Amino acid sequence: MYDHRKIGRELGLFDSDPLIGAGLPYWLPAGAAVRHALESYIAEVERRAGYQQVYSPVLAKRELYEISGHWAKYSDDMYPPMDMGGEQLVLRPSICPHHALMYRSRSHSYRELPLRMSELGGQYRAELSGAIGGLSRVRAMQLNDAHIFCSLDQVAEEAGNALDLINRAYDDLGISASRYVLALPSEDADFDSPSSKYVGDAASWDRAAGLLREVLDNAGMDYEESPGDAAFYGPKIDIQLADSAGREFSLSTVQIDFHQPERFGLEYVGADGNKHRPVMVHRAIVGSIERAMAQLIEVHGGAFPAWLAPVQLVVLPISDDEEKLAVEVARRASDRGLRVEIAHADEGSLGARIRENRLAPYQAVIGAREAADRLIALRRRDGQRVDAAPIAVVLDDLRAQCRPPSLRRAGDLA
Repeated sequence: MYDHRKIGRELGLFDSDPLIGAGLPYWLPAGAAVRHALESYIAEVERRAGYQQVYSPVLAKRELYEISGHWAKYSDDMYPPMDMGGEQLVLRPSICPHHALMYRSRSHSYRELPLRMSELGGQYRAELSGAIGGLSRVRAMQLNDAHIFCSLDQVAEEAGNALDLINRAYDDLGISASRYVLALPSEDADFDSPSSKYVGDAASWDRAAGLLREVLDNAGMDYEESPGDAAFYGPKIDIQLADSAGREFSLSTVQIDFHQPERFGLEYVGADGNKHRPVMVHRAIVGSIERAMAQLIEVHGGAFPAWLAPVQLVVLPISDDEEKLAVEVARRASDRGLRVEIAHADEGSLGARIRENRLAPYQAVIGAREAADRLIALRRRDGQRVDAAPIAVVLDDLRAQCRPPSLRRAGDLA
């Protein structure tokens, strides 16, 4: 594996500046292109799975987090409140309280459940200086977060579907989990104590843990139980990955929460006409976008899968005579949604330009013969060559090849 902090800067993917601050990286054009491709992929995967995208503000009143329990149980990891017009506003450490309020803003019938709400939104953690580094641990992150509001008898299926989404996404991304962990409360947890690090009651925790065990067993996953690592509001499945130094971190998670629906008074009208309390399933396919990008950089070393690559196609005219056609090919490729650049003839020999752009998944070499017949010949990153063919044929096929595998199999090439 590669060190993402080193290679990410060498490839111009991201960087940082003391004037912005530690744990607050910025994205350069190449890294922004990869990140945008990842975010677009997540949005499409979620849309197909029945999620509705929402947006919510990154600030909220302190009172919101007092209700959710974050202020009592998690404030050490939160930024201090900002006094504004007689109110105290807080940068959010989590998105779930916002989604609970959004659910509560409308009445709901059992026919609407499960209601799947997703957001790619900012959240903030007051990480100590010694804990932050690169993209793996930052102070401001974009979180791929979602919350499913469902009835109790839907929980296991919804949590199982979420785990399946995560595993399929890992296949598309070319990454793999090192371990699956069922994070549980500490064995000596006293839920009745005011000083307990957990909220709720023992019965709800046992029920949630049992449902998550059912999900893991049904998926045939080997997993370890880890007492003491649960969230303050419920147990969770943590999908662990390893970085280039062999350190493990959580990337994705599935959690079952009986607490926040109770605290926020969430309800739906059941088939019996009575009001019932929904269950909240928290789910992140790739969690923090920054942490996901760190893993992608370390695994692929800049040679990203074609659908993620910052530049998918490099057009190489052999001489100045082919420049006009190279510009046309690049324009037509861009019109098809491909990320394309031209390595111009005056930038060096053909061999040097091929080596310079070796991380691009595809190169299109245009010589005198191709220009005369209006053809292009593709060269793959692994060195394989594809016979010259008409421009439109090649670009249409390339557009198909630059789709994530799972979406390509679904037959959607748009």
